[in-house]
Amino acid sequence: MSETPTDPKQIVVAGYDECSTRYSAARAEDTSPALARLLEVLPAGAAVLDIGCGAGVPVTAALARVAAVIGVDISRAQLEQARRNVPQARLVLDDIMITEFAPSSFDAVVAFYALFHLPREDHRPLLERVARWLRPGGHLLATVTSSSHPGYTTPDFFGVTMYWSHFEAAWYASALREIGFVVLAEGVSDHGYREVADLPPERHPWILARRDTR
Repeated sequence: MSETPTDPKQIVVAGYDECSTRYSAARAEDTSPALARLLEVLPAGAAVLDIGCGAGVPVTAALARVAAVIGVDISRAQLEQARRNVPQARLVLDDIMITEFAPSSFDAVVAFYALFHLPREDHRPLLERVARWLRPGGHLLATVTSSSHPGYTTPDFFGVTMYWSHFEAAWYASALREIGFVVLAEGVSDHGYREVADLPPERHPWILARRDTR
């Protein structure tokens, strides 16, 4: 068995490459009230960026039915599945902290169960990048966390070691306002996968925000 990487992002890559099939099967049937809120405000022909799109189900697939979607993920195995699941989406294998898009490229950006896999010192810079990529009045929908931790691993995420790092939900709401967003709604969702995954129940706050038009 290969040794677990020590670099946080490589832990995430190795973990999702290994558990991709199990994880995406558990995620495929998730329904998200938060995503429904975003779909209500998307303009016709919207351009949407899906950060951490994974295997493309259910979020990328739902977005692709009404918008032109670009999905970015760091796991090659996940994207191979996404190419089969959502062939109409443009899919990019890359680190979202390196990927570049032109200013005002998107009407919306989503990040479901993705931010907490980045070292939390990257979280505000990523939100600032998202603000640049969004058109004035564009929306960000992100799931976040209720607790704060600088970084840790767990050995039992769908049978693999996984890395996590995050702030509490209030930090994200405050950071978004400072960057120039208007927070429109906040709520709580579950962990995003079916209970048959046999993992402990989790609750994840979500935030829907709009880039200020000023």
